[in-house]
Amino acid sequence: MRRLLRALALTLALGLVAAAVFLVPTLWGKPWSIDHFFLRELVFLAADHPMLLSYGRVLEPYDLDYYSDELEDLSLEAGQREQARAEAALQGLRAFADDDLSASQRRSYEILEWFLEQQVAGAAFLQHGYPVNAFDGWQGFLPDFLLNVHQVNDPGDARSYLARLEKVEAAIDQLIARLHAAAERGIVPPRFVLERTREGMAELTGPEPAENALVAKLARRVTELPEIEEGRAAALVSRAEQVVATSLLPAYAKLDSALATLLEDATSDAGVWKLPDGEAYYRHVLRGHTTTALTPDEVHAIGQREVERIHGEMRRLFAERGTPTEDPVAGLQALAREPSQQYPHDDEGRAQILADHQAIIDEVWARLPEWFPRIPRSPVTVERVPLFREAGSAGAYYNPPPLDGSKPGIFYKNLANVEESARFGMRTLTMHEAVPGHHLQIALAMESQELPLFRRFLTFTAFVEGWALYSERLSAEVGLFPTPEDRLGQLQAENFRAVRLIVDTGLHAKRWSREKAIDTMIGLTGMPRTDVVREVERYVVAPGQACAYKIGQLQILALRARAREALGQAFDLRAFHGLVLDGGSRPLEILEREVDAWIEAGGQRAR
Repeated sequence: MRRLLRALALTLALGLVAAAVFLVPTLWGKPWSIDHFFLRELVFLAADHPMLLSYGRVLEPYDLDYYSDELEDLSLEAGQREQARAEAALQGLRAFADDDLSASQRRSYEILEWFLEQQVAGAAFLQHGYPVNAFDGWQGFLPDFLLNVHQVNDPGDARSYLARLEKVEAAIDQLIARLHAAAERGIVPPRFVLERTREGMAELTGPEPAENALVAKLARRVTELPEIEEGRAAALVSRAEQVVATSLLPAYAKLDSALATLLEDATSDAGVWKLPDGEAYYRHVLRGHTTTALTPDEVHAIGQREVERIHGEMRRLFAERGTPTEDPVAGLQALAREPSQQYPHDDEGRAQILADHQAIIDEVWARLPEWFPRIPRSPVTVERVPLFREAGSAGAYYNPPPLDGSKPGIFYKNLANVEESARFGMRTLTMHEAVPGHHLQIALAMESQELPLFRRFLTFTAFVEGWALYSERLSAEVGLFPTPEDRLGQLQAENFRAVRLIVDTGLHAKRWSREKAIDTMIGLTGMPRTDVVREVERYVVAPGQACAYKIGQLQILALRARAREALGQAFDLRAFHGLVLDGGSRPLEILEREVDAWIEAGGQRAR
């Protein structure tokens, strides 16, 4: 999900030039209309986040490159300022509450109000997260950003790269200050989180400065640029080595020392229940991720019911294929080992995996009009995760097309370990990442001329990931999984998301230990222990996020069932999907209100 958010940030920047020009008369005071207000807040948001703007680089041709040598302000004070801005934005938005808004404007008002209310409600928990962790901590994101986002295409880019490299030390100091401030409030990450973070930092700080990846990138790029003379290129690289040796490495050493100090008081308690007001914090983040009012106990019970149901369906399918078993987890493990499900462990096998994924995309694309009233203009293709990213990459992810449609959406597949690409799970993965999953929903929203700019890019995890998981189930319902093996692949993926509900709430609400969470997940999924450990430790530092997938899917299914029952023969599946997708990402509570209004109107939509 984080990679998807970064990709959306890139395309978001493409709209900022026009928005900024349009907003010159309305930057202060009450804007002329609520549409101007939406644009203004988007511009204000981007202006405070220089690293976000670097994803698009679209302001540079307009001599507006004030950001490419800056990093994010990671101080607690910056977080407090952003909190104050959210409060001011919410107050400004409510100035339009009594205006004569169109149906579309009213929906946009409700979506932004929900988002801002959630942010304002988090004021008491500003220090509760773990900004330094091995999963998505800033200590890893800063070098990753310099390596993979900051482009070096000319001498100015090289100078900006060095400037940012020099500012990493200050950013690390801000993180250390935040760690100390949080610790004074009794907010300390679990022992295993601190240990894993220190291990990951060693990979960055271990090599000598000349061999450090941050220096190697600059050295490679400046030697490829003809406008940089050899002597100047050498000077730039020498400066980078000096910065790494005298600034960056000492900064990370300070951070490592700070983590070592925290270890003295750290415990092995995994859940956020241990934090001050930890139970309230978990309810807050669970609401933010699921966009519902479900309690932790309710989410836990939903997970248990779903796992029981899914395991029952698996047993039926194993019997159907002639391999009956009472243990569906063991059955899935045996299925993955069958020669018919494996690809050759060589480049030919990798090429065949990509070809098979593309063939599935092409097959489904041709049939999309059967279930959806609108199809994106931008196509979607499958590519291998770049080799230099494979080691730390997820098994698969999706990047949306640019706003101008000049490139397709891309479904990236990690082919480092061919054993992870069993044939019976390939159709499910394709439906999730490409069509009718992420590409269909995100490309349609980005291409929309009816949604205000902020609604094309604002993401709510329960909607985004819930739709992708719903797409897997829909594909099974309409016959896109022709064999029992394909259907088992879909159920395996759904079971994984259901187990997450149990484990996440177990950790944070029921005070499970890390070991109990790991053992439970292995027992219910059959996943390798190394994979489960990585998953559980992710849930520890990102509480509630893993619950969004299954809750989102179940809510979309429930709304569809409600509409079908209420409308009877007037129910149109294509129209229902159009209603869900045309509005872009939004909280499930708001989607529910829209579906109810659609039902009351007999399946017709207000504008």
